[in-house]
Amino acid sequence: MKKGVKIVTIGGGSSYTPELVEGFIKRFDELPIRELWLVDIEAGREKLEIVGAMAKRMVEAAGIDCEVHLTLDRRAALKDADFVTTQFRVGLLDARIKDESIPLKHGIIGQETNGAGGMFKAFRTIPVILGIVEDMKELCPNAWLINFTNPAGMVTEAVLRYGKWEKVIGLCNVPIGAIKSASDVLKKPEEDLFFKFAGINHLHWHRIFDKDGTELTEQVIDGLYAPDANPDKVVENIKNMRFLYEQVRNLKMLPCPYHRYYYMTDDMLAEELEAFKTEGSRGQVVKRLEESLFELYKDPNLDHKPEELSKRGGAHYSDAACEIINSIYNNKGTMMVVSTRNNGAIDDVPYDSAIEITSVIRAHGAEPVNFGKFPPAQRGLLQVMKAMEELTIEAAVTGSYDTALQAFTLNPLVPSGDIAQTVLDELLEAHKEHLPQFFTKVEA
Repeated sequence: MKKGVKIVTIGGGSSYTPELVEGFIKRFDELPIRELWLVDIEAGREKLEIVGAMAKRMVEAAGIDCEVHLTLDRRAALKDADFVTTQFRVGLLDARIKDESIPLKHGIIGQETNGAGGMFKAFRTIPVILGIVEDMKELCPNAWLINFTNPAGMVTEAVLRYGKWEKVIGLCNVPIGAIKSASDVLKKPEEDLFFKFAGINHLHWHRIFDKDGTELTEQVIDGLYAPDANPDKVVENIKNMRFLYEQVRNLKMLPCPYHRYYYMTDDMLAEELEAFKTEGSRGQVVKRLEESLFELYKDPNLDHKPEELSKRGGAHYSDAACEIINSIYNNKGTMMVVSTRNNGAIDDVPYDSAIEITSVIRAHGAEPVNFGKFPPAQRGLLQVMKAMEELTIEAAVTGSYDTALQAFTLNPLVPSGDIAQTVLDELLEAHKEHLPQFFTKVEA
């Protein structure tokens, strides 16, 4: 008989935590959690206390035997953990707002995980995740790390490549939304379809088959992107702009919503700049939304996840994290789309890099389903973006200004030359508090 499970959530004061708790409650018969530790930092203490109290109410209302602990002491929480989930944001939402608004001020895409802003999120996040891994090596060397801190693919690769920690799986909610969208178009239940995803986080493509092996990809392309179709709305935080039907039809694969930034850069930039003038950056919108969510969470009678959380932009993340843990714990072999080591599943990117791909989740981790080679249209963009990721991760670890500039120069959403250097310098100065690896060298 397996003992109860100890789970530690770093970034426990997140507005997503109620969905995580809900996911654990509904799987309690399969996944008997004896301890759930919610960890945050001093700056997140108030949110941790609010959401932690709500988590305790949810557990009590469900009538399950699980202790919820709240702490600012990461090391105390990690001791003997079985699973560690990470959902933190270095610099809080104010850092996201800088990531978005500084590029927009220079007339370039300002987005949380793409372009200059996404690279800076990686620069801040990767040193912290590597510190968590060092603590895990000492305090819970057999634990699994389930990461849904963005940029999830780069964070996962950093853990594999620089943290030398094999027991890690990265997670994103975008494939879940894509699966639901295709199921609606085809009017078939998700379980009657097979989805073959491949690429990297926020830059994957996928194909769809039915139980008989018949490919349905082109039907879904027509249903979502033909001139008379309603465009998909997979994620809350991306403008529902129509792809060029002829271009997507030529791909013979479905793009993810974030491809709009690469396939329709000028239109997306124009929309972002207009929104920036009227309602502010997406981070400012989310900040207002979070404030209203935490007002709800304060209600001493609220003991379930409120519907309003679905507007936050990360719906299904937490529930998917629960299912990964459940599948590892019970060796279930669930098919999921995750970030994991390539191991040759995609021919077009390095063997040891992290990719986002349909995988089988078992007790030993994620087994990616072999994809093979991409056609030129997908391969060209994928290889540029993977090289950019490798440079970004290296810069985050080493604090090399030159490597950071090289990554900026390679990113399709950042103009090269003087603008790249100006935006890099402004973002470095704006985030100085959270980027010590760069500033020892800059000041020297």
